[in-house]
Amino acid sequence: MATATATATKKFVYSFGGGVAEGKADMKALLGGKGANLAEMSMLGIPVPPGFTITTEVCAEYYKNDRHIPEDVIPQIVEGIAKVEALVGKKLGDPADPLLVSVRSGAALSMPGMMNTILNLGLTDESVEGLAAKTNNPRFAYDSYRRFIDMFGSTAMGLEHELFEHALSAMKTERGVKLDTELTADDLKELVIRYKAIYRAHTSPSHDFPQDPKDQLMKAINAVFNSWMGKKAREYRRIEKIEGLLGTAVNVQAMVFGNMGNNSGTGVAFTRDPNTGENVFYGDYLINAQGEDVVAGIRTPEPISRLQEEMPQVYDQLLAIREKLERHYKDMQDIEFTVQEGVLYMLQTRNGKRTGTAAVRIAVEMAREGLIDHQTAVQRVSPDSLNHLLLPRLDPKAKERPVARGIAASPGAAAGKVVFSAEDAVHLHDVHPSDPILLVRKETSPEDVAGMNLARGILTSTGGKASHAAVVARGWGKPCVVGCDALVIDEEAKQASIQGHIVREHDFITIDGTTGDVYIGKVPTVDPEMTGDFATLMEWADEYRTLKVRTNADTPRDARRAREFGAEGIGLCRTEHMFFEDQRIVDMRKMILADTTEARVKALNDLLPHQRADFIGLFEAMDGCPVTIRLLDPPLHEFLPHDDSGQLEVAKQLGIPVEKVRQRVAQLHEQNPMLGFRGCRLPILYPEIGDMQVRAIMEAAIDCAKRGVSVHPEIMIPLIGTVEELKILKERAQALCEQLLSEAGLSIPYLIGTMIEVPRAALTADEVATEAEFFSFGTNDLTQMTLGLSRDDITLFMPTYLEKKIYKIDPFQSIDIAGVGQLIEMGVRKGRQTRPNLKIGICGEHGGDPDSVAFCQSVGMDYVSCSPFRVPLARLAAAQAALTNGGKVQRDK
Repeated sequence: MATATATATKKFVYSFGGGVAEGKADMKALLGGKGANLAEMSMLGIPVPPGFTITTEVCAEYYKNDRHIPEDVIPQIVEGIAKVEALVGKKLGDPADPLLVSVRSGAALSMPGMMNTILNLGLTDESVEGLAAKTNNPRFAYDSYRRFIDMFGSTAMGLEHELFEHALSAMKTERGVKLDTELTADDLKELVIRYKAIYRAHTSPSHDFPQDPKDQLMKAINAVFNSWMGKKAREYRRIEKIEGLLGTAVNVQAMVFGNMGNNSGTGVAFTRDPNTGENVFYGDYLINAQGEDVVAGIRTPEPISRLQEEMPQVYDQLLAIREKLERHYKDMQDIEFTVQEGVLYMLQTRNGKRTGTAAVRIAVEMAREGLIDHQTAVQRVSPDSLNHLLLPRLDPKAKERPVARGIAASPGAAAGKVVFSAEDAVHLHDVHPSDPILLVRKETSPEDVAGMNLARGILTSTGGKASHAAVVARGWGKPCVVGCDALVIDEEAKQASIQGHIVREHDFITIDGTTGDVYIGKVPTVDPEMTGDFATLMEWADEYRTLKVRTNADTPRDARRAREFGAEGIGLCRTEHMFFEDQRIVDMRKMILADTTEARVKALNDLLPHQRADFIGLFEAMDGCPVTIRLLDPPLHEFLPHDDSGQLEVAKQLGIPVEKVRQRVAQLHEQNPMLGFRGCRLPILYPEIGDMQVRAIMEAAIDCAKRGVSVHPEIMIPLIGTVEELKILKERAQALCEQLLSEAGLSIPYLIGTMIEVPRAALTADEVATEAEFFSFGTNDLTQMTLGLSRDDITLFMPTYLEKKIYKIDPFQSIDIAGVGQLIEMGVRKGRQTRPNLKIGICGEHGGDPDSVAFCQSVGMDYVSCSPFRVPLARLAAAQAALTNGGKVQRDK
């Protein structure tokens, strides 16, 4: 067996509790979040059961050394156990009065439910009898033992948890009871025998449940370290973009028992409502239960407010601790506690996961309360979490009635095709990636994270506000309803019943995570509004940011929505989107199929009024703000049908032979359309196309200016690779603009610039800037051309590339700083060498990605542009970038 040693003098085990605090809150990288905060609570005088933390460095060494704990760490673990024994007055393995411990994971960043926990470690056939006699509570003793066998078997030995669950369900059926708590001591004693038989039958090689507590402990510690690289933990880190951690710490802590009877219990609570942010004590608890019962969602718990009736002294003590922790950490806390025979113990505190709605309200209210300042409030809210506030909500005018109500766990409305397992969610997404998915489960577990990530919303029949489904959904901004008792799921048949309604796989249902309501079918939704605390936080963000934020919008409706969200102009209007409706597509096809310049101009003249009206609508919506309009970009074949029936229809519509349509389609066919006859190449061959669009832009600007609308048109010429292309098209556009302005007797400021999306344009940006009055980086195509990837064809291999860390993140979601970023940085620098006042922005999809916004800040851009609903995210990200190291981004991202 391979062994390893660590540095003998180095400290790998830190004790806490019982007046001892060898660590503190700022040691999360070493002790993990749980261990660091247990030490901090101990230091604050909060009642914490004693224990010790094995550092994340040991986890790193464990994997370096063939999954073996370094030999020099073992004596420190033994010493840690001895300290706990001395504080508690019990010994691990004592048959008469045993010390029992929990073994839990704890990384530097919260990963709820992703890694392993084992409770009640130290129980054996002999010590369970001693525990029963010592506590005079045999039911409690055997309940603890059966839980330990289950956890140890499934966690340390890899047995299926369902094996034990089926045995438990069978026992309840035999005894004619519904709840675990209704089983007697004798029932549980029999259940222990059955659990041990399962353990013996399914371990390989077959052996009995271990009776040496020290052996149990080392196997449990190994199991926690192993869970760091488990599939569910790796998947969660990938989804959450968690990188750079050493591993998980291991927390070994004296057990306190919430399952000792009706004067005991366990709970999970938040110092404020994690859904709404309201300053109320929020959470769940269960009487006569252990902590995993609340988190796993196996039993539907009671709201924390009811604890005031059942245990008023404990409730008052919790309220005092709640206030103490908030004032100390200056953030909303997620706490776990256990009550053992009327005595309260705190098992964890950490910054609580919350919805975007709650994050904004908590930040604003804490600033108003004087706990934090405005700058901290702005930095406290994750830009991505603002998606919660921008989620659709059910249309209040909708007449549909809910068929059931569960517990509102994460806000927003979601409708989707029902699937009953994470695997089926993945399969449906693979086959029909655009189909909305709604995951319906009895309860979710960490194994479900891949399917949960793909789902629009999540519905469970059991669980509470602190269940796995609720916590993960809130963190990911997905609507979620839990504890819907009316939902009865038949997983084998892949269907469910809700109050007599049968819902089969792929049927639609709608959930409202704000109210907990469940509906059959699709329910209409309405868009959100930016008011109240949301508007306040945005105002504070605007005080700090230096980057302007524009929007990508092609319609007046989108433009108006973007302005409501704070957009300061349009950074990209894609004119091609304007040619597909009604008569427009007919005129467009006439132009493409024309045999002569005259016929082409005639068709373009028919399109001109439509284009002019489009631009008038945009200028009016953006009164006083710049509007960047990109001239026609895609290849012409995209406007023609490629199937026989479609081509026949076009021929009849235009009164031409179908063979002419087919010939033109064949003539325009391209092996690689992305690199073909598109962008600036179109008006160079057919100048009349560019003329029509430039005329429409300037005539619209003139019309608006005459009516008092403040217009600032910016004409963007796409896909240039050489300055000569830009020079030819700019001179023609400029001449037409000046002619129209002269005829109108007006002077309207306008700019003519280009989209930098071809690598050569970035490399020769100093030359391009002799003609361009602005640069707009089109990072979608720039990424495609730089990396040699098509964003439409990467689904086959990109997941593997991300898993193998070939790319740390999908380069179409966040700018590839090491590659594409160098071209952008060079383009900015060289462009401004030629034209110091060159206006520069970004208009690809990356404009709404927080990391990409930070990069844009770091290279000195003037603005970012993104879709309307991502404008608030970009505003907040820009403020945070300005506040964080001047927005500097590391090259090795």
